[in-house]
Amino acid sequence: MSAATEATVTNDPAGPRAVVLLSGGLDSATVLAMARAAGRRCHALSVDYGQRHRCELEAAARIAVRLGACEHRVITLDYGQLGGSALTDPAIAVPDTPGTGIPVTYVPARNTVMLALALGYAEVVDAAEIHIGVNAVDYSGYPDCRPEFVAAFERLAALATRAGVEGHPLHVVAPLIDLSKAEIIRRGSALGVDYAATVSCYAPDDAARACGVCDACRLRRDGFAAAGLADPTTYRARD
Repeated sequence: MSAATEATVTNDPAGPRAVVLLSGGLDSATVLAMARAAGRRCHALSVDYGQRHRCELEAAARIAVRLGACEHRVITLDYGQLGGSALTDPAIAVPDTPGTGIPVTYVPARNTVMLALALGYAEVVDAAEIHIGVNAVDYSGYPDCRPEFVAAFERLAALATRAGVEGHPLHVVAPLIDLSKAEIIRRGSALGVDYAATVSCYAPDDAARACGVCDACRLRRDGFAAAGLADPTTYRARD
């Protein structure tokens, strides 16, 4: 971890504190909107881990402001030093067709690391919850998006923190875990999420236009179609 930036976003009324992992994508934006609707005072946390789709961090900053996070921090972590993923290693191409098994866009242990950072942040701001947008229905084969993983991390958090030892274990909230992409989009739309401000694509161009063919684009496009809503994504022209 090499750096962290902080931006105070709004003066949020007092309420239960929660740390929300905010990538800048569709799912995490929906989670933030749901947490705010539930009356949580949200501390948004994004991670600059060397992802090739870095424009999602700009999206995260926009979303934090629009959805009323009381604070937005960005932690820098050079995951590219580890390699092993198409999202952090430019030598590994992002697939443009669906595959089988765990895809090359899986970043080894990413959600474990991000939840660990969120856990530390939660201790600092005295938050009782971490909200994360993992999904086990329309996910792309990632092992760290399953309910078993979320439950295991929550057990770890109870053992590894002062709050847990003192009898106030932190809860990991994954409200999208059992929802389809269409259901997620409907929930967020009802809460006023501007999905045009989000970035899902694994390989956007320099203008942040989506490729339209990676797994993330496919799930997003199909989700809007299934939800019966217009897809606001800007896709780049392809040959």
